[in-house]
Amino acid sequence: MGEWVKLQASDGHELGAYVARPVGEAVGALVLVQEIYGVNEHVRATCDGYAADGFVVIAPALFDRFEKDLELDYSAEGSKRAFELYPQLKMEWTLADVGAAYEFIAREGKAIGVIGYCYGGLTAWWAATRGPEYGMEPGCAVGYYAGGVGKFATEQTNCPVMLHFGANDDHIGKDQIEAVKQAHPDVQVFVYEGAGHAFNREPDPTKYNAEAAKLARARTVGFLKENLG
Repeated sequence: MGEWVKLQASDGHELGAYVARPVGEAVGALVLVQEIYGVNEHVRATCDGYAADGFVVIAPALFDRFEKDLELDYSAEGSKRAFELYPQLKMEWTLADVGAAYEFIAREGKAIGVIGYCYGGLTAWWAATRGPEYGMEPGCAVGYYAGGVGKFATEQTNCPVMLHFGANDDHIGKDQIEAVKQAHPDVQVFVYEGAGHAFNREPDPTKYNAEAAKLARARTVGFLKENLG
């Protein structure tokens, strides 16, 4: 069970964030960046899962820019609202909010990684490439199905990066994945056969792929502990 805290971004914006802590000494710290559905029950459960693996985790509420405490489910109505809000997100706002979460969790005195899903996956890539501009020097970054990453593939990374994609992702073209591979042979890129977009989203049976999710998570936890432990 986690707790909610208040943060202030560099531009003065105030936002909430969910914090989950491990039992005992943390092995590292994570900033976990949401999908476009807010810090909902699934995102909080994901934070709790990484806390159980020994990490202290913080998930900033990016939609507080538009509506405080917004949580959306994966129904048609929830998706409609999510896709109304998504175009309003600006990279500089997102990175400012993630930077505020990074600053908060840095107080733990642990090495910090950034991990994200969907829009959050792209944000994790930005944290790896543009993080220093926003006060972040992550020890590593992990992006799940980072939509739009191909547009930023040539940007220089400042830390080890791992990316996960579904082979059947209808939101992210294979050209984006190839762009990252060509620009960054050092980035660990995994493509999961039979999996589509949002394959880690367990409460959404239309997206969830248990086999891919389990394998990606095992790779992710190992990568995090290697770089942050």
